[in-house]
Amino acid sequence: MQGVGNGIVLRPGMRVGILGGSFDPPHLGHLRVSQVAKQRFDLDLVIWMVSPGNPLKSRAPAMLRRRMEAAAALLGQAPGIRPSDFEAKNGLRYTAETVSELLRRYPMVQFMWLMGGDNLREFHKWRNWRAIIQMVPIGVVARPGQRGGALSSPMPRAFRHARLSEKHASVLCQRPAPAWCFVNMSLRHESSTAIRASGRW
Repeated sequence: MQGVGNGIVLRPGMRVGILGGSFDPPHLGHLRVSQVAKQRFDLDLVIWMVSPGNPLKSRAPAMLRRRMEAAAALLGQAPGIRPSDFEAKNGLRYTAETVSELLRRYPMVQFMWLMGGDNLREFHKWRNWRAIIQMVPIGVVARPGQRGGALSSPMPRAFRHARLSEKHASVLCQRPAPAWCFVNMSLRHESSTAIRASGRW
């Protein structure tokens, strides 16, 4: 058994989804995405990778400790979903670095990266985005209405040969990269941006 920090223990053979983001603040939409991803992709664990900051955003997020505490409070006893500050503790800033380090440390764990449809539209702007999809499978969980714009973005076009049909989503984590799958779901309309604008955070 190996620990990834924050009390999270990874065992050989585990299927683990990583949902990255600033979680500024974490909300029920994040939780719903995680629950659907865990079920649809047949995962043992979903880790919220709470980032020190988003390189694509000019505004700095709230203090990491505050976001971690809020994530832990929101998750409560939610089975199989845990927050982690692995990136901050290891001086990692970009997703490609994080994935590479996780694979190096835990070679017997089956990792996949999770994202929403909005992230898929912007994925080609991430540093070394092609390297990411070559390292781990990617699971996309999208709100109704996101499908068209997300699937016409650069990554789905460049890697259309690696797409797994939604009916085979449960085996995605076990597939060698590159592999990705797009699943639809109904989501709450809550967003971190709206929560910050309302003054609730």
